[in-house]
Amino acid sequence: MSQTLLERIRVVLVDTSHPGNIGATARAMHTMGLGQLVLVRPRLFPHPDATARASGATRILDDARVVATLDQALHRAALTIGLTARPREFAGRVLPVREAAAEALRHAAAGEVALVFGSEMSGLSNEELAHCGIAATIPANPDYASLNLAAAVQIAAYELRVGATGGKVWQAPRFAPATADEIEQLYEHARRTLVSIEFLRPQMPRRLIARLRRLFARAGLEKEEINILRGILARIDELRAGQQGDE
Repeated sequence: MSQTLLERIRVVLVDTSHPGNIGATARAMHTMGLGQLVLVRPRLFPHPDATARASGATRILDDARVVATLDQALHRAALTIGLTARPREFAGRVLPVREAAAEALRHAAAGEVALVFGSEMSGLSNEELAHCGIAATIPANPDYASLNLAAAVQIAAYELRVGATGGKVWQAPRFAPATADEIEQLYEHARRTLVSIEFLRPQMPRRLIARLRRLFARAGLEKEEINILRGILARIDELRAGQQGDE
């Protein structure tokens, strides 16, 4: 279902000047599972720079629709969201991009949604933003809030993906934990070895073993880690025995 929601969200670029930004937008979309790209009056498209910057997301460029007007790009969209960094006097509902993404996903459950981005030089005009039901903005440094076009698309696409999937990521494999018996055997082995190399003095043990217990308890030792540590101790024992034999 999460992928279905993302498939219903289109990215609309208006008056894009640099074809490289179109390619970078395609890449940003593809990494987050978005596939619909609509271009309104792009200056140069198709173009080799767009293909190069897409970096493996050329299918989105191949399927992109090129239209003459914003109205055509927004056709049949149940919700339209315009991205803007500049405050607008007559903007309607204004949301940070995270909340706007949540609204987009909610509407995508029933229909199509459009995210609209303006040109690199000036963004969306007041008239273009008036076509959007929500004005979304990316919280940024107020002294320098201007983002590269593809970077803005990447942030919005990321928020959409996290909202749709819950932000799930890959997990490292889990290995068998060491048993209590194995851990105690490690501590006993460590005590013997540390005594033999005179690092631990039985008559003045202080808190060394207690500290080691605390250290390894935080680590959550696995069976293989126990084997590695005992292997190290065994090698120390061998070297120590060899030194004593030479004496």
